Amino acid sequence: MAKCEVCGKCVQFGIRVSHSHRRSNRTWKPNIKRVKVLENGTPKHMYVCSRCLRSGKVTRAV
Repeated sequence: MAKCEVCGKCVQFGIRVSHSHRRSNRTWKPNIKRVKVLENGTPKHMYVCSRCLRSGKVTRAV
């Protein structure tokens, strides 16, 4: 399964409820991207969610 290597965000499970209140299972998937980041001064490929990229928790390598 997809998982962010920075914050640990992964697939969440819940229940979809229709208008007539019939219930079925559903999933919420995080927006995971494979990006090249700088970790301890060296470039490295990591799987990071878009929230961590946008908030600046990781710095992208050029």
